[in-house]
Amino acid sequence: MQGIIMTWLITAVSFLIISRLPFLGIDIDGFGKAAISAAVFGILNAVLLPILTFFTFPFILITFGLFLFILNAITFGLAAAIVPGFSLRYGFWSALLGSICLSIINSTLLRLVGSIT
Repeated sequence: MQGIIMTWLITAVSFLIISRLPFLGIDIDGFGKAAISAAVFGILNAVLLPILTFFTFPFILITFGLFLFILNAITFGLAAAIVPGFSLRYGFWSALLGSICLSIINSTLLRLVGSIT
């Protein structure tokens, strides 16, 4: 249970970090909205991503897995559409760049925290 809460908090911090990067066009109002966005994004990744992966498997094979970036951008954009106070200034491109930056920052922070504890 502690691992889930720690991952959720680190993802919320990652959302705050990417909202401060000026070239992405991602706006999040505060830490509360980032925490809600992290929870919604996690739930969408757990529920929706396997379904989308199943139905788009031929595209994933043809593109050698690069289509997974598109699927991540879709879940990122859906999280932005669901959570008030979380918006994408440039639409799909903000979602695509945001999901890539989120995965990089999130994995870096998780590795940092994992090495500390």
